[in-house]
Amino acid sequence: MDILPPRILATPAADDLIATLTDKHGPLMFHQSGGCCDGSAPMCFPKGEFKVGPQDVLLGTIADGVQVWIGAAQFEYWRHTQVTIDVVPGRGAGMSLESPEGVRFIVRSRIFMDDEAAALEAAGEPERGG
Repeated sequence: MDILPPRILATPAADDLIATLTDKHGPLMFHQSGGCCDGSAPMCFPKGEFKVGPQDVLLGTIADGVQVWIGAAQFEYWRHTQVTIDVVPGRGAGMSLESPEGVRFIVRSRIFMDDEAAALEAAGEPERGG
């Protein structure tokens, strides 16, 4: 496999909401929670508001460069899974920027195919915060 499959994607609805939130708040970032606050929901913050460290893994970027981070322990559970950020009606966690919009970010996922998982494994570990 020549091109690595992305670990993170976003639906068109999520891209639209991210654009709206970027217009209101400036550059954004996500951190995939590992069970606190709103279950395991992706949390959207102004870029740099959530401090990432060596315990955080960069899943990749969505929506024109918005970084998506996940805690290392949660990454170990999800390392064989492609994560897609989507939007549904309803209120999410109060800390995530979409809360006042009447919608919430959620994750959908699929297990990587064997060739995709092998390619990601051969590419080495993803970037960590610091």
